[in-house]
Amino acid sequence: MAIPFHKEIRIGAYLLKQKMLGRKRYPLVLMLEPLFRCNLACVGCGKIDYPDAILNRRMSAQECWDAAEECGAPMVAIPGGEPLIHKEIGEIVAGLVARKKFVSLCTNALLLEKKLHLFKPSPYLFFSVHLDGLRDHHDKAVSQKGVFDKAVKAIKAAQDAGFAVNVNATIFDGHSAEDIAAFLDYAKEMNVGVSISPGYAYERAPDQEHFLNRKKTKELFRKVFELGKGKRWKFMHSTSFLDFLAGNQEYECTPWGMPARNIFGWQKPCYLLGEGYTKTFKELMETTDWNSYGTGKYEKCANCMAHCGYEPTAADAAFNNPLKALWVSLRGVRTSGPMAPEIGLDKQRPAQYVFSSQVQMKLSEMRKAEAEERAKNTADAA
Repeated sequence: MAIPFHKEIRIGAYLLKQKMLGRKRYPLVLMLEPLFRCNLACVGCGKIDYPDAILNRRMSAQECWDAAEECGAPMVAIPGGEPLIHKEIGEIVAGLVARKKFVSLCTNALLLEKKLHLFKPSPYLFFSVHLDGLRDHHDKAVSQKGVFDKAVKAIKAAQDAGFAVNVNATIFDGHSAEDIAAFLDYAKEMNVGVSISPGYAYERAPDQEHFLNRKKTKELFRKVFELGKGKRWKFMHSTSFLDFLAGNQEYECTPWGMPARNIFGWQKPCYLLGEGYTKTFKELMETTDWNSYGTGKYEKCANCMAHCGYEPTAADAAFNNPLKALWVSLRGVRTSGPMAPEIGLDKQRPAQYVFSSQVQMKLSEMRKAEAEERAKNTADAA
C-alpha cells in the first residue's frame, strides 16, 4: 500500500490553518513513547538506560489517545523502546486511526510478523522499520546478528498483507557514503521509502565514539546525494530537510514541532533531550524556555541535525518559500560549492545533567502511588 497523497493534503491544510490562526509554535508530529522497554540493546541508543521499575511501566491505551487529542498534531509516531512489546499496541493504534491520526509505528520488526494480525491495513497507518544499513552494518549497529534478515522478512510479510512500510535509518560516524548509497538502492528494490537522520549524541548511549558532528554530517550527505543522482531514491523527508543535511541551508531547531509524551509526562524540550517533564501539553508549550535550546544555545544541542528538530523547520521554510523548495526539488540537492554559514558555539550554555534526579523523582512517585494503593486496599478489606 502506497503512502496516500491525501496525507500530504491533510498536513498542508493543517499548516495553513496554524498560519492563518497566527500561531507561532505548533506541533507537527506527536512522538508517543508508550514504553521504554526494548528487545534490543543498540550501542547508539540512549532510551533504554532505565531501572527495571521504569522499563516495566506502560502508558495505557486511554493515556495514549488522550495525549494525541491534547497535542492535536495530525501525525503520531510511536517509537520506544519497542512498541510491539506493549500488550495493548493493537488497540492503541486502532484508536488513533479511528481519530484519523496518521500513525507511524516504529519497530525493529523482530515481532512484526507475529503481531501483524493485531493491525488492519489503513491509509492512516504505516510501519517504519528500523534499518541502519545493509546486513553487516545493521547487525553491528543493533549488537545482534540475524536482525537484518528478520527485519527484511517481516517487511515483505507486511507488504504482502497490504500494509504500507518505510524504513528509518540512523547514521553514525564511520558509515561510508558508498555503503549508505548501496543501502538506499536496496530500499528502492524493496519498494520502501526511507527516513534518514544523523544519530543524536545521547549522553547515556553505550558508544560515545561514533556520533557525527555537523561538519562531518554535511560532508557525508553531500557524498551520498552525489552518488544518488538520477537514482530517484524515495525519501520520507522534504527536499528542504535534505538540502539542510547537505549543508546548503542553515536552520534553527524547532523542538516543539515533534513533542514527546512518555511515561514521565510531556518531555522538555524534545524527543531526544529530557530536561524535565510537565503534566499537560499546554504546560509544556507555555513553561518551556524554548529560546534556551538549539545549536549555539545549549551544549547538548551542538551537533544535532536530527529530523525531529529540523524537519519541522524545513517544512515551515518550504511553506513560506514554496518556489525555493520547488527549485531544489526539480534541480536536486546541491552537492558542491560553499556551504551555508555554520552557527557559532561560543555563546552556548553548558550542559546540565539531570537524568539521575529525574529517574529518582519518578521512582519516588511510583513508590508513593503503590503505597497509597496498598493502604486503600487494606482499608477496603477491613
